[in-house]
Amino acid sequence: MELNVVQQIAIYALPVVFAITLHEAAHGYVARYFGDNTAYMLGRVSLNPLRHIDPIGTILLPLLTLFFGGILFGWAKPVPVNFNQLRNPKKNMLWVALAGPASNLAMALAWALVMKIANMMPDSALSLPMALMGRAGITINAMLMVLNLMPLPPLDGGRIAVSLLPNRLAYRYAMIEPYGIILLVILLFSGVLGSIMWPLIDATMTLISLLFGI
Repeated sequence: MELNVVQQIAIYALPVVFAITLHEAAHGYVARYFGDNTAYMLGRVSLNPLRHIDPIGTILLPLLTLFFGGILFGWAKPVPVNFNQLRNPKKNMLWVALAGPASNLAMALAWALVMKIANMMPDSALSLPMALMGRAGITINAMLMVLNLMPLPPLDGGRIAVSLLPNRLAYRYAMIEPYGIILLVILLFSGVLGSIMWPLIDATMTLISLLFGI
């Protein structure tokens, strides 16, 4: 089904906003669980998207990638985490970093359930938009999960790698972080990032589709 611009925005708006903002809230929640109250004190451990939205990263860039195609690229306001306040900084960093991609996986499964319910409903003015929004939610969250698991600081995958490496290697690997976004942009526009990510995204979406029979 061919959608016009307004219809595409209507279908993708909620999945994009929640995928990016709940990802950040999950980091703050897990950081608080392990002893860092920084995000909680700033009101960032919240399901309210307005607390996390970045006008460029949450709205403009996702819209541009939606219209022009390719890997969904965007961000919310980063949740502040003081790793020194964690009870076991290096060990707990793994779970704080993993919380974001895990939230995207949970949301992909939730949107798959929405799509399953829509497919079981009689044809109506509600069933088709629900199915399309469900499919969009699966796609967006699969993209963000795979992107954030790339082992490149400051992505979550990079922080997971730092938490797992021996101390000396972890310190050296963490030094990449100031240049990580530049490297990511280069990989994105060179097409290398897409060639790595798309097979993983397709595999994730196929597994979810098989799980829910959609």
